[in-house]
Amino acid sequence: MADKTPLELIPELEKGLRVDVDNLTKWDNYYEGEQPLKYMSEAMKDEIGETVAELVINWARFVADAYENRLDVEGFRFADMDSGDDELWSWWQYNNMDEKSQQAHLDSISLSRSYVTIGTNPEKGMPPINSIESPFQMWAQRDPATQKVTAAIKRWKDLDDVEHALVYTPMETSEFVQTQGAWAKGEFQDKHNFGVVPVVPLVNRPRTLRPNGTTEFKDLLPLADAANKMATDMMISGEFHAMPRRWAFGLTAKDFEDPSGRRVTAWQQIKSRIWANENPNVKVGQFAEADLANFHSTIKLLAQLASQMAALPPHYMGFVGDNPASADAIRSSEIQLVKRIERKHTFLGGAHEDVQRINLMFMRGKSELEMRDYSLETVWRDPSTPTESQKADAAVKKYESKIVPLEQTRIDLGYTETQRKQMRQMDLEAAVDPQLDRVNRSFQDVTGGAA
Repeated sequence: MADKTPLELIPELEKGLRVDVDNLTKWDNYYEGEQPLKYMSEAMKDEIGETVAELVINWARFVADAYENRLDVEGFRFADMDSGDDELWSWWQYNNMDEKSQQAHLDSISLSRSYVTIGTNPEKGMPPINSIESPFQMWAQRDPATQKVTAAIKRWKDLDDVEHALVYTPMETSEFVQTQGAWAKGEFQDKHNFGVVPVVPLVNRPRTLRPNGTTEFKDLLPLADAANKMATDMMISGEFHAMPRRWAFGLTAKDFEDPSGRRVTAWQQIKSRIWANENPNVKVGQFAEADLANFHSTIKLLAQLASQMAALPPHYMGFVGDNPASADAIRSSEIQLVKRIERKHTFLGGAHEDVQRINLMFMRGKSELEMRDYSLETVWRDPSTPTESQKADAAVKKYESKIVPLEQTRIDLGYTETQRKQMRQMDLEAAVDPQLDRVNRSFQDVTGGAA
């Protein structure tokens, strides 16, 4: 591959882009609640027609959102720093990554991966351009030995239905445009010559032989299908048993005509409150109404199983009637969920750190990194939900016992880097105020109290 030009790389990169489209489409449909209903025969669909719409209980979106809601980046810090690095954070803010990272995390959880690309900023002196890309449009090729990205492609159509492709290699990023079925060189080219492909995958649940990961709700899909089937069956049952079914012996078709001889509709027959007939041999009755409790119990059981598979607390899925009795009970029920989020901090945090290292290359104009750059770590917001009073009590006790400094206490209390910076400034002003006060008093003594 090292000897191939960007143009020559397109066929094999396109092949990698296409190979997973079916899975991505399936997982995306489940997140959007647009998956086809399973377990229903075509004969039943033909019989029901448009009478009852398919009911989708979108557990896939619920689980993906529950995970993403706890993935908040608060900064980047080098090992020798007590607080976050202002320069790296300003680059993050410049690229609106506080918003875009949420989309990247959500796609990673739902679709197995997303990507961050880094490119030269046309405005001199400004940070590199960081963009979030979807696995529907981008694919990265890896070295089987090192698992590092060796090339990548992004492909899309513009509003004029023209195909475009960006090919990322260790030395450059090149644009190609498809004309008459062949790729031709485009206008855009970014020659960085860093020896690193400026594309970083954000992968969910990577494995040794599956470095592109998998969707977070893969194990949930059969349970979601079963729940949707039961919910739809419940609606069908409600439709056909909303009113009691009556039976009658001894009636003829003439008995279901109005005084003018017109046939009474089936709906009028069903909703009639009283059936009367002069024939003494007519017998009428009513079938027992259907009990929908079996559907409720089955859906509840499926919710319990889904909750266990996704490590969600019982009260998330709503099958526990009462709220947890105490803050300790809340934290206890979230232990598995918090641990899963912390695992994601490891993989996603490592990807964000790689992005920042490539940003450093672009800003410095050279590929060499300092040893300090490898100590970079992503600062995440605490994924657990302890109460404010308990957090404050624990943090203050550690500070008063001189176990941790003041800055760490503020970090433990959940204050952001910006808030902590403002507090440090307030601390400096408070330290200066007593001195100013003494000066003012001395000045007043000399002037006889005149300010």
